[in-house]
Amino acid sequence: MNDPHQHTGVLLLAHGSPNSVDEVPDFLLRVTGGRPLPPEVIEEVKHRYAIIGRSPLTEITLRQGELLAAKLGRPVYVGMRNWHPYISQTLRQMVADGIRRAVVICLAPHNSRTSVGLYRNSLAKCTDPGLSFDFVESWHDEPLLIQAFAEKLIAGREKANQKAGASMPVIFTAHSVPQRTILEGDPYEGQTRETAELVATAAGLEGLDWRFAFQSQGMSGGAWLGPTVEATILDLKRSGYPGVFIQPIGFLCDHIEVLYDIDIIFKGFAEKEDLRMSRAESLNTSPLLIFALTEIVHSRLRTARETR
Repeated sequence: MNDPHQHTGVLLLAHGSPNSVDEVPDFLLRVTGGRPLPPEVIEEVKHRYAIIGRSPLTEITLRQGELLAAKLGRPVYVGMRNWHPYISQTLRQMVADGIRRAVVICLAPHNSRTSVGLYRNSLAKCTDPGLSFDFVESWHDEPLLIQAFAEKLIAGREKANQKAGASMPVIFTAHSVPQRTILEGDPYEGQTRETAELVATAAGLEGLDWRFAFQSQGMSGGAWLGPTVEATILDLKRSGYPGVFIQPIGFLCDHIEVLYDIDIIFKGFAEKEDLRMSRAESLNTSPLLIFALTEIVHSRLRTARETR
């Protein structure tokens, strides 16, 4: 029997990242929509990329797409909002390949107009009438995603506890957003905190064993969502803990917010406070993450069949 979804593919969307330090200025112009940034901000971002060498975000995302395609047995495409392969380029390729409908998943499981909303806006620019989208608004509570985070948390924290000879409290983190975004009704804060609670429960953490903080506050003016990771580290130090264990549940793979903000800035801050700091491995190409994405696609296809 023919597959009723033979012209249906999957589109994974991500932020994108430059391949070299020299590409940072052009990348930042994409991020800001063409609005120039002060030279000192550009130099700071270049400095961060220079320290970590490069961001593996694009490479990992493309590999996630390959693994998902192998599981699904159908084409999976990857589009980046701010760098190659751009979403517009990917959409043209999908049309050329005969794709008429796509299940669209943002590799940012929490819905915010500052991330998921911008991805949706990019898709809205597609004017091909033969291509339609089934857009996944959020998947922050997908059980297999929670299980994937819990798996990394349990394994990493056990090693950290053994090294410290004590139980390390967990700080769950997600990327901060401007406070005005939340005041305007954005669901992001509630969804990130819900994910943290679900992962904590799945990992068997007690209430006093974990905290939640927002990281990577922006350099622009205005108030950003907190508490910050640094303030949370100090709070745990005052409570007598010898160190902290960080798990970024707002990110699915290694990139600058993990490799620089956590591994360098937060680790250095903790060491200055005479505290240990470790973090959970990022999900990257975790089999459970790929299973989570597979289940989302299957669920969307089942729903589409039932409504035919």
